[in-house]
Amino acid sequence: MIDIHINIGSNSGHREALIERAVAAVRSAFPDADIRCSDVIETPPWGFDSPNPFLNVGVKMSLHPHPDIQSECQTGFALAVLHKLQEIQSNIDPSPHRDASGAYIDRAIDIDLIAIDDWVIDHPDLILPHPRMHLRDFVLIPLHQLSPDWVHPKFAKTPVEMIEELK
Repeated sequence: MIDIHINIGSNSGHREALIERAVAAVRSAFPDADIRCSDVIETPPWGFDSPNPFLNVGVKMSLHPHPDIQSECQTGFALAVLHKLQEIQSNIDPSPHRDASGAYIDRAIDIDLIAIDDWVIDHPDLILPHPRMHLRDFVLIPLHQLSPDWVHPKFAKTPVEMIEELK
């Protein structure tokens, strides 16, 4: 099985309904995947100031690997997943996630690809594992709930070990 971890967040609009819509769209886009969701957590915005807290949910998609998925095509597979998630995000809310200066802003929906198994990908359009995941409790707490034994391939740490480092 290939395990794909994503994080879905919202801090504007009807947050719960937007997250439910995103999860339903992910289920529809990946019909052969076994999909599990973490509990929803509420956290303050990360990387910018806003009075609007985020709701976040972790999603774990487990897929049977296609025989062609080998190390040389992991990047292509990961990019295809990323593009599908970006399409879902844009269909729900096409608004940008950054202002004209590049700073984060409030958003109705944000879908991030966090990790695929223990793959390390460094591509201009995608870095896996997500390069700031270890700094974000709203990613690590759901990841721990869904895959407590997952080990970050660069840091050799589990989600709970990275959570402890945030404290």
